[in-house]
Amino acid sequence: MRVLTCVLCSAAMLTNGCVAIVIPAIAAGTIGGKQIFDKKDDAPEAPEVAKKPKAPKPPKPGKVKAVGTVSALPEPVAPPPPPAVPSSMQYLYGSGEAAALSTQSYSALVRYLRFTSQMSGDRVTEDVLGSVTLTAQATLAAPTFGTCGKKKHAVVLDIDETSLLNLGFEADESQHTGPYDPARWERWEATGANAVAAVPGALAAITEARKLGITVVFNSNRSTAQAQATVEALDHAGLGPAVLGDTLWLRDGPSGKDARRAAISEKYCVIAMVGDQLGDFSDLFDAPGQTLAQRRALAISPQIAELWGQGWFLLPNPVYGAGARGTVDEVFPADKRWTDPGAVSPGGYLPADTPPSDK
Repeated sequence: MRVLTCVLCSAAMLTNGCVAIVIPAIAAGTIGGKQIFDKKDDAPEAPEVAKKPKAPKPPKPGKVKAVGTVSALPEPVAPPPPPAVPSSMQYLYGSGEAAALSTQSYSALVRYLRFTSQMSGDRVTEDVLGSVTLTAQATLAAPTFGTCGKKKHAVVLDIDETSLLNLGFEADESQHTGPYDPARWERWEATGANAVAAVPGALAAITEARKLGITVVFNSNRSTAQAQATVEALDHAGLGPAVLGDTLWLRDGPSGKDARRAAISEKYCVIAMVGDQLGDFSDLFDAPGQTLAQRRALAISPQIAELWGQGWFLLPNPVYGAGARGTVDEVFPADKRWTDPGAVSPGGYLPADTPPSDK
């Protein structure tokens, strides 16, 4: 009753505006005859004022707020960016410069074929125009060429990166690391016929050659086992038709092409050849033990230099092949080195974000 007495005494001293507080206080003393105050403390605890619940803050993007005993989920990790496309692929498959070079080479081929057709008439004879394929006894220092007689003339073209751009394969290859995988290439030959395109200039040149009555022959290191898929790829790009063993010659053994060139020359007078590798013109360019410097010198020796644009037509390919190799010492002559006197750090001349300038 101590609490009740205090409340009543206090009520007598309260103003009229405070009497309303007394009744709840009295009623709070007992409910059902039971003391509601804590046994350890006779004084009642101040009643809690109900607070308006705060709206939960929305979780930050990428984060999940823990609820109860559920642990917060880890922040998602963004996938790594895809590998950059190698600069050689950027150049060959994406640049206007490479497309212009290919078109330029094929335009030169068309002019050459028109000239030879006007000069020789319907047939090519050995006293008017000879073959541009080297004989089995030839060397690059002393080249000799086959005879034609009255054989029908032909132009022989490589396929990959000469007639066709292997866009599907190289797009996939650009996102891989590690060495070249021959098994992947075999799968590409078998299934990639719809993911190719004609090399810029190739379709117009091949069409013109056929109009001139010149047989178009393809000589490729693609596998004979995938001959039908290769025919389909050529058709897809508009470069066909091609018949295996006549106008299509594929690899069935070593990768060298001289034996196939000889077989083609038995039926046709080859008045022009087109390729993206020196091996598309003669296996002698890839003789074992030959250094890069020797190979380069042979390609521009007086005996060979006169063939470029005059029967032999080369297209750019910095992506793969015998031409896409070499260490610093192999590529750059020792007497043609330069040390930048203004370099501030080894190998560092420009900030990393500075784009290269035109030269």
